[in-house]
Amino acid sequence: MLALNRLDPRDRTAMIKQIAGANALSDEVIDRIAERTDGVPLFVEELTKSVSESGAQPVGIPTTLHDSLMARLDRLASVRVVAQIGAAIGREFPYALLRAVCSLPDDELQTGLNRLVAAELVFQRGTPPEAVYSFKHALVQDAAHGSLLRSSRQRLHAQIAEALETHSRELMDSQPELLAQHYAEAALVEKAVAFWGKAGRRSAARSAMAEAAAQFQKGLDQLVLIPDTPKRQRQELEFWSALAAALIAAKGFAAPEAGHAYTRARELWEQLGSPSEFLQIPGGESRYHLNRGELSRALRMAKDVLRLSDQRNHSAGLVLGHHMCGAGLMLTGNLASSRPHLEEALALYDRTSPQSFVHQFGIHCQVVSPAFLGIALFLLGFPDQALARSGAAIAEARRLAHPPSLSVCLSVTTRLLLLAGYDATLGERADQLFAVATEQGFPHWRAEGTIFRGWALVKNGNLVEGVSLLRSGCTAYRATGAELWMPHYTAVLATACGMAGKVEEGLTLSDDALEIVARTGERWLEAELYRQKGRLLLRQGRTQSAEEQYCNALGIAREQEAKMWELRAAASLARLRRDQGRRAEARDLLAPVYGRFTEGFGTPDLKGAEALLHELGRA
Repeated sequence: MLALNRLDPRDRTAMIKQIAGANALSDEVIDRIAERTDGVPLFVEELTKSVSESGAQPVGIPTTLHDSLMARLDRLASVRVVAQIGAAIGREFPYALLRAVCSLPDDELQTGLNRLVAAELVFQRGTPPEAVYSFKHALVQDAAHGSLLRSSRQRLHAQIAEALETHSRELMDSQPELLAQHYAEAALVEKAVAFWGKAGRRSAARSAMAEAAAQFQKGLDQLVLIPDTPKRQRQELEFWSALAAALIAAKGFAAPEAGHAYTRARELWEQLGSPSEFLQIPGGESRYHLNRGELSRALRMAKDVLRLSDQRNHSAGLVLGHHMCGAGLMLTGNLASSRPHLEEALALYDRTSPQSFVHQFGIHCQVVSPAFLGIALFLLGFPDQALARSGAAIAEARRLAHPPSLSVCLSVTTRLLLLAGYDATLGERADQLFAVATEQGFPHWRAEGTIFRGWALVKNGNLVEGVSLLRSGCTAYRATGAELWMPHYTAVLATACGMAGKVEEGLTLSDDALEIVARTGERWLEAELYRQKGRLLLRQGRTQSAEEQYCNALGIAREQEAKMWELRAAASLARLRRDQGRRAEARDLLAPVYGRFTEGFGTPDLKGAEALLHELGRA
């Protein structure tokens, strides 16, 4: 793209004289053209041609570009109808379609096209009947299309749509939006709705989510023109549900637009008696509130989905209900309760069609459930199982080739790598998430990719750039309306600030993270937040305060049965007591916690605890 500034008076005059050529214009006319065009190159060209063709005097010079273009079309009255039909077809129009719609004989049609080409209002590629024509500028098309009376315009668009269905049936599958536009212009509402729906589903299937959302919205705009009946409500429900699913990818899980779509879909769903085939609507609404940090409300909705699905023996609804309950319970710190729900979602999915609910819910549960299960297993003290589930989820997401599902899977599994301390592979996974989200235009996951990349840089020693990415990523993430995971992201930034020597800022951020936990109920990380705050306090020499935070962490971890957090809190407290000369207390605290792990002896946490126990044992 090149920025083309307005022409100065000297260049305007030179351009006018060059375009006029042999049709010499008086100085007064040249001055008037230069003044009225205000240096806009297209206007200079079109107005000069208009005046040259008409021989207008200064008082008769059009005052706007639209007036100039209309004046030129009026002087081509014999071919104006050709320009109007072409304009109704589009900026570009093939001869074959024009011929199918136009009632003029072939020789008159070709004469008219030749005159438009000669006037440089239209460009031509190829020769009839294979020729394709295009308007020089969208404003030329708009001028020709705008000159049609409403009734003539509607009739013409109807003829174009019917000709496309008859002669170019492949467009019904490849470009349904084209037929939707023509039927909408023709005021044939029901056909327009049908094709906008087909266009939206086609765009969603190839993960063009912003495009899909726009097409579903256009379908809804047409639906309001139809009388309000149960049939229309059903169609409207389908469109609102599909729009909500498209918006979560295009705008983010917690975007207000997605919330509005789910609210309207929920109203219609209840009006129609809560049909089972739309159980993804309360499920999607639950996910919306979950991502906004409204966890109690989200969990209540998830339980309602599960209860209703169980009553109706609806397998796909059961998968969704178990997944949402499992995710909600894990996030609220009910780790042991979350595991069976997530495992049941996976078990039931084997008996469910892989495409069930995906179009309307937007995500494959068979990918997201094992990813969430991986985090639950890690916190419960089964790191090897957690990483195995995580790896299987990534493999399945890549097999499905569904970008939204791949993005959420990459996000959750990258988080697991960060929590587990597998820094060697974290950066690569974060880059993959950022690349997919950027390519597909997913702001929610792009922001998360930025955060994870920032942490990878911090761990590689690039503190300045890493902290900068963490800050910008958090800002971008919250701009989507999301609050979920913010305790973790804030804690990561707090740790990075501590590593950069900004301990006081780190403590402030730690308190911010704990405030979010208290406000939202997102407690899965609460024990680790207290432990990290204790580490920062220890950096300031505040030993007693640090010990209090470690004890808080230990108590919460035990309450949640979060063995991984318990091990970390016990190890931190044991080191503190070792450094105070209380080695026996340290050993007695850490040994039983370490002993409760049944697998995963290669993980960094267990290696560190084992090394500390060996040291304490020598005492």
